[in-house]
Amino acid sequence: MSQGIIKEEILRDDLKYYFMSPCEKYRARRQLPWKLGVQILKIVMITSQLILFGLNNQLVVAYKEENAMTFKNLFLKDYSGVDEEDYSVALYSQQAVYDSLFYVLDQYRQLGRLSVGPISYAEENGKLLPLVICKEYYKRGNVEPSDDAYDIDAQLEKGQKMCGGLTPPTLPRSLCRNEGYLNHLGIDFLLTLACFPFRLVDIKITFQLKGINLQTVRSHELPDCYVFFVTITFDNQCHSGKIKIFLDIDALSSACKNWTISGTAQKNTHYLLVFDGFVILVCLTSAVLCTRSIVLAVKLLQRFSRFFRENYNHKVCETDQKEFLNGWYVLVIVSDAMAIVGSILKMEIQAKSLTSYDVCSIFLGTSTLMVWVGVIRYLGYFQKYNVLILTMKTAFPKVIRFCCCAGMIYLGYTFCGWIVLGPYHEKFEGLSRVAESLFSLVNGDDMYTTFAQLKDKNSLVWLFSRVYLYSFISLFIYMVLSLFIALITDAYDTIKVLTHTFAGLNAHFVICCKTFGKMFLRCGLMIMTH
Repeated sequence: MSQGIIKEEILRDDLKYYFMSPCEKYRARRQLPWKLGVQILKIVMITSQLILFGLNNQLVVAYKEENAMTFKNLFLKDYSGVDEEDYSVALYSQQAVYDSLFYVLDQYRQLGRLSVGPISYAEENGKLLPLVICKEYYKRGNVEPSDDAYDIDAQLEKGQKMCGGLTPPTLPRSLCRNEGYLNHLGIDFLLTLACFPFRLVDIKITFQLKGINLQTVRSHELPDCYVFFVTITFDNQCHSGKIKIFLDIDALSSACKNWTISGTAQKNTHYLLVFDGFVILVCLTSAVLCTRSIVLAVKLLQRFSRFFRENYNHKVCETDQKEFLNGWYVLVIVSDAMAIVGSILKMEIQAKSLTSYDVCSIFLGTSTLMVWVGVIRYLGYFQKYNVLILTMKTAFPKVIRFCCCAGMIYLGYTFCGWIVLGPYHEKFEGLSRVAESLFSLVNGDDMYTTFAQLKDKNSLVWLFSRVYLYSFISLFIYMVLSLFIALITDAYDTIKVLTHTFAGLNAHFVICCKTFGKMFLRCGLMIMTH
């Protein structure tokens, strides 16, 4: 047997082996499918890691949300327990503004006796950090609504000179009755409100509190120490006679400096760190194996292309070249990289060196998503599952093109609904809310409420809203959505017919002639995967 025939047979065997499933590779050469085993182990470990981190993250989120609700009940006068739209409390009189302002200060002074949780004033270098009150108002102005006249300087007076600091020891005990105290400190809020209420834009009260999240002890985790940056805003930007009060908190967690704990919390943390390290090791192994497979595939493609060029003066076409480049390996490598980064961040969080819960969640969540999507690759080796996978692969380009065209119409309805119906319907007040409302209508949600909630103060707008909603629902549900489903159905029928037609062919690839000779029909391989 000549050397050329031997090379050809070796190349043929390598091509067959490359396109085999893990089970067929094991039956052909008795080589264990290491990548498959590593992927299964990785799925179990990454999913377990995500669940553990998610349970811990739920405790953090619950702690922050409950503290926000606590601060609203402690510092906001007449808070009902439920926010009104995007604000917490609304005020309609000057006296209500005075009372609410001094209520915040008085509650802040008595915090140590009021709070039932481990909350206290923030300190820096042994000194209490002050509560800061700032205001913004128009530099000059005169408004006479009865004469339809106004004279306003739009420049705002703001900055450090508009702020004043107060610490709990300096607050008088009967602050709510000592209305001249702020003016004594140079913060003339009362004068501004009493004489020029239309000039006031907003008042901001900011202070810092500290707390400890003790609930993590029950889940065998070391507690975190938190700094809460609390901002209470009296918003008068609309100048409508309604002042809105907002309370926002920004929580920053850190490792506690001095702590002593007994039990199993420290030991459990060590176990979690070891588990995270093992996850990193498995992901590195998976990435190395997939990178090795990509390198071997590129070398095999080079051998295949060189054989055609030297023996038959043919160039392998791009379609056949793409068969050697496995996108699943790229997906696995990206997911491994994100899992490694997420695991490192998680280890830093467990060691109380970092507090980037959100960043860690993004990396771990995305990597877990990619890992589970990668399972589809192994399902594709079974004929019945592969029909569904090929359907998605075939229909995807058509669906993307169709969505681009339908998206133009959708954007047109979004902008139109926002500008016309926004002043009359709460679901159309913002662009994002309009897009979300229209998407709900496409799925058949909240149709009646969308029609019924429109304020019928303007007959022209009411008539326009009916034409707008009926045309959108008819166009997208009966036409666009039906065409969308038809594209996927057509791809499914096509793949199903082709699968039955080629059912008798080789499971993975068919070379159109017995040798790479003149009878070769295509420029490369013809692969038919079940």
